Amino acid sequence: MAKTSKKATRKFEKNHLKDSLERRKVGAKIKQKVQIKEKRALRNAKDAEFLGKGKAEDGEEDAPEPKADPFGQMSVDDFFAGGFEVPEKLAKKNAKKALGKRKRSEPEAEKGDESDSSEASYEEAPVASDDEGSEDEDEDMGMSKEAMEALAEKDPEFYKYLKENDPETLDFDEDADLAEVDGLSGSEEEEEERPKKKSKKSKKAKAEEMEVDEESEEEMLDETEVTKEMVAKWKKAMSEQHSLRAMRQVVLAFRAAAHVNEDEGKDYKYTITNPDVYHQLLVVTLQLVPEVLQHHLPVKESAAGKIRVSTDSKKFKTLTPLLKSHTTSVQHLLTTLSDEATLKLTLSTINPLLPYLLPFKKVLKGIVKTVVDIWSDASSSEATRITAFLVVRRLAVIGDAGLREAVLKTVYQGLVKGARNTTIHTIQGINLMKNSAAELWGLDPTIGYTTGFTFIRQLAIHLRSSITNNAKESYKTIYNWQYIHSLDFWSCVLAEHCSPLQEAARGKESQLRALIYPAVQVTLGAMRLIPTATYFPLRFHLVRSLLRLSRATGTYIPLAPLLLEVLSAAEMKKHAKASTQRPLDFAVAYKAPKIYLRTRVYQDGVGEQVVELLGEFFVLWATSVAAPELGLPVVVMLKRWLKEAGAKTGNRNGKVNAALGILVQKIEANGRWVEERRVKVEFAPGNRAGVEGFLKGFEWEKTPLGAYVVGQRKQREEKARILEAGRREEDRKGKGGKRGREDVQMDDVVESDDEEEEDDE
Repeated sequence: MAKTSKKATRKFEKNHLKDSLERRKVGAKIKQKVQIKEKRALRNAKDAEFLGKGKAEDGEEDAPEPKADPFGQMSVDDFFAGGFEVPEKLAKKNAKKALGKRKRSEPEAEKGDESDSSEASYEEAPVASDDEGSEDEDEDMGMSKEAMEALAEKDPEFYKYLKENDPETLDFDEDADLAEVDGLSGSEEEEEERPKKKSKKSKKAKAEEMEVDEESEEEMLDETEVTKEMVAKWKKAMSEQHSLRAMRQVVLAFRAAAHVNEDEGKDYKYTITNPDVYHQLLVVTLQLVPEVLQHHLPVKESAAGKIRVSTDSKKFKTLTPLLKSHTTSVQHLLTTLSDEATLKLTLSTINPLLPYLLPFKKVLKGIVKTVVDIWSDASSSEATRITAFLVVRRLAVIGDAGLREAVLKTVYQGLVKGARNTTIHTIQGINLMKNSAAELWGLDPTIGYTTGFTFIRQLAIHLRSSITNNAKESYKTIYNWQYIHSLDFWSCVLAEHCSPLQEAARGKESQLRALIYPAVQVTLGAMRLIPTATYFPLRFHLVRSLLRLSRATGTYIPLAPLLLEVLSAAEMKKHAKASTQRPLDFAVAYKAPKIYLRTRVYQDGVGEQVVELLGEFFVLWATSVAAPELGLPVVVMLKRWLKEAGAKTGNRNGKVNAALGILVQKIEANGRWVEERRVKVEFAPGNRAGVEGFLKGFEWEKTPLGAYVVGQRKQREEKARILEAGRREEDRKGKGGKRGREDVQMDDVVESDDEEEEDDE
């Protein structure tokens, strides 16, 4: 067991360790300089000895002429009349010394270096740091314009040099507001954007830093109460003059407003206690900050949709801390808002800021995560979700490939997270998420294919692990709402971007079409993982997903055998017991509770689903030249099943049997209708173009099977409308809580029936 440190040790580490390390480093530096000085003195002595011998051998002819001393030839009156100007030769000599280069051809300069260095004291000359250099620069930049005019009169050559090589030094009145913005979050920008440099600071530099910190702390402690007059003044300055100084004050006040009523130990320059002032400040900030930024840094958009902002300009670099601070405050505010109107307003103001944030990937990723959380939150309204999606879509459009990939991954993760719980109250929001997110995968086909392949492969790996793993609970990784909605989402993506109309508009085949086969295979494998009556609702969900994909892309997917397997189960072939349970809502259930199994109400519901899905499957090929051959095997199977169901040992369910009988009649009638038109064709079955052009453009609603399916759809829509009206009436009368409790209880029953498939087997 490790020994605990003593209290004195912990106190020393907390209060004195940093200063001790700094002093130790300064001492090491001084020691190193002393050693360098000694080595240099020794080397200079050897060089002087060598040069002395050379002079003795060569004689006095080669000796260099003594240099004239400018001070020696100058009288006292001339010296004081010169205005303390350094002679030109001496200035050149000192310049050579500053370079630190020692030449053997200048022994006198070396001796001068040696004498100067010997007289210098290391204690009086502390180690120079980056901070000291920056302080000197600040002092230079702090000169007034009058001083520069005086410099131009006194030393025009130096003024001309500055004008040619450093013109920014002479621009004092230009961008005066930017100097006010420089102080905002400057330290944060340096920490994030620049690599950290280790610098050794002197005691003087440390003392100055401590004074600056104390002054800043005093400024922070002097909090200012924001009033309506202040907000009105800022609003006028920003709207009429586009003042950066006013925008800086607004951003500081907005940062305090975003963290209002939070006990984090942080102090802000402004405080807000009046709710009206808080609301006015939020509206002014969210509306006018993008306008001021657009005025000073206009965003240019090309015809191709590319965004261009002058990120290399001095004004952009100066406004960067302000922009980051405002964005961070907006992001924090989004996590605390509960009012839908304010949340929607805040989200809508992010769009104008996105072009300025493109260079800052870290900030953008935080914004995307926050916005996606709102988009996938079940408590968000439909309007708020759409506004949040527009922000994500805008970023995916103007961002580069790397940012677009990050957006797609974050959106998919948010979709999976938001689909965890599916009820009658959340199903519409989940469908909205799937339909809106599917659009993003068509913005960049290359990125869409790579991300789609990765996620579909991930679903396949989960399915394979569940099949090969013999653990009792392994199937739960597949049979849950998140997995079901993931498969359904990819059917939405492929159906939207792989349709013939979309491909014809683009002039080429979609890259996403290659994902149809793996998506279908994974979906079929998930359906047959546990083929029991308990998971018939899950099978129906996935069949609908494949029907959507087949309808949109024209891909034939054999779905009839999957539905015939349902009819072959004992649940549909044997007589069911009566029950008083409410009919199961297959739209929000993937597993039938145990109390529903072998009941008449469940048998009726499964029969309705089978009839509906078989009709939707065959109507896809109602105008196909192969419709009679496609429906013949299914018609034979259904007639055989109806014969067994009508026997004494059958299910004796007149409702289901009658519906299936009508479906068989419509399939046969549609086959005969196709045969009548197929007789008149003049092409052989091997003529691919003729086969594909058979009844092309003919409205499938006018076929015998199509008219039947249209009628069934209208009946279901009317039934769903009546049920929805009844549910809303219950919610209005205060019975919604009871209904919600029933949903929760049903979910609990579903979770407790995990072993039901073993009983059915």
